[in-house]
Amino acid sequence: MRQERTVQASIFDVFATHEIGHELKAMSQWLDEHRDLLGLVARDLVRFGVKATGRQGLPAEAVLRCALLKQYRQLSYQELAFHLEDSASFRAFARLPWSWNPQKSVLQKTISAIRPETWEQINRALLLSAQQAKREDGAVVRLDSTVTSALMHEPSDSSLLWDAVRVMVRLLKQADALVGDAGPSWRDHCRAAKKRARRIQFTRGRPNRVQLYRELITIARATLAYLRRASERLAAATNPFIKLWQRQVCHYRPLIERILTQSERRVLAGEPVPAGEKLVSLFESHADIIVKGSRDAEYGHKLNLTTGRSGMILDLVIEAGNPADSDRLLPMLERHIAFYGHAPRQAAADGGFASRDNLATAKAWGVRDMAFHKKAGLRIEDMVQSNWVYRKLRNFRAGIEAGISCLKRAYGLARCTWRGLDHFKAYVWSSVVAYNLVLFSRLKPS
Repeated sequence: MRQERTVQASIFDVFATHEIGHELKAMSQWLDEHRDLLGLVARDLVRFGVKATGRQGLPAEAVLRCALLKQYRQLSYQELAFHLEDSASFRAFARLPWSWNPQKSVLQKTISAIRPETWEQINRALLLSAQQAKREDGAVVRLDSTVTSALMHEPSDSSLLWDAVRVMVRLLKQADALVGDAGPSWRDHCRAAKKRARRIQFTRGRPNRVQLYRELITIARATLAYLRRASERLAAATNPFIKLWQRQVCHYRPLIERILTQSERRVLAGEPVPAGEKLVSLFESHADIIVKGSRDAEYGHKLNLTTGRSGMILDLVIEAGNPADSDRLLPMLERHIAFYGHAPRQAAADGGFASRDNLATAKAWGVRDMAFHKKAGLRIEDMVQSNWVYRKLRNFRAGIEAGISCLKRAYGLARCTWRGLDHFKAYVWSSVVAYNLVLFSRLKPS
């Protein structure tokens, strides 16, 4: 049975006098003042259908604090396990039960179980504290967008086809291990597929590459046929391991068929495939193709952020696809109004958010000054009260770039290192919560 918190703390839990120790102590005090949040984490850690008996797991309080430590110091799970055992300040912050030294596998399993909705609620509680402490009232805001990359390699048709073949061969080998000699016969085409994928990479001239692609697609389709026959033959099996194998096959088969279809359309038929229909990763199938302006394409998800005068992240939306910034201004303002109960008095946004309709609607909702970095055909007197106000808000908007840069460099928001869409969202929100908690501890007077 898992506890929510460590009831009896050690008298030896002390923080270092270093600057990091002071920050950890201030963060720990805020968490102690909001122990009601531990119930949210505890519910995420309860696995469905598991009885509340047996050995006690890592307390929910320790899991939450370890997750914040990981994002705050940008540690791997192995590094986090070492520092929890080695550092007195880390152990004091994590509130680990006496003599407990969790391994990296335990930390990964428990930290990744915290849902993104839980992180968002923790962030809202943090913003309420900032509002009560008069550190952030949401009256002046700035908006911008950025991209967080998914955990994947640079996509190409040949690399996707090679990924598909090696995954199918791995599944076929697993099937052989489960049923032995009773499994259907098949051939391992991994070596041939890898050879052609490598040749495509270094071959010049479209006609030469097309012929290699034909051979690679033929190999992938043959391997897919082997996998389909194996799945059909094992369909009536009741072995739980075979059912788990079938679940993996059901997950990968439609993705592999999409890869084959888009490769045939793009390479063989010379047909352009819209970005919304492309699959860029067999393992991170949720990843979108994001192109901002004339910059290189990125593969992950677009984030829209709202920050205030304090620099804290007031709101965050992880978008699906690559919507235009101008389509996302009003929804972001609506979310701000729903949380704070009123529209911001002043708002500043990048030029991509600008449009006459957005300006008129923002004014109608109560935004007194709505400044866009690029005028986009709008007059300054229509946006704000004076040129002085416009310059102030334009300069204020530039500050969000520093916040985004800090999130990416120091809190891991440049690239998500967790797999799957739900874990992607949890990773992004945990980075934001760690960033806001550190910033709040620095703003709070000692």
